[in-house]
Amino acid sequence: MTESDQDLPSQVLDALQRGQKIEAIKLLRELKGVGLKEAKDAVDRHKPERYPGDVSVVQPGGHGGIFWLLGLLVLGMAVAWLFGEF
Repeated sequence: MTESDQDLPSQVLDALQRGQKIEAIKLLRELKGVGLKEAKDAVDRHKPERYPGDVSVVQPGGHGGIFWLLGLLVLGMAVAWLFGEF
């Protein structure tokens, strides 16, 4: 597969968007008639596009887990206090 063939078919891009890398490789092999290594390399070279609505709720390095843990701890203390077990 040459550099000019770097544009992947829409079916392959759809599979990659769904996170199905193996399916994307299979589709590329069927649609372009290339070998396994060529298809894998082409899929690996593909840089996913970021869409404006494609935002993660938890950012890398975030402290979301700590806040959930603290919230559960406070909730547990409140329940224990309510039932006189504290």
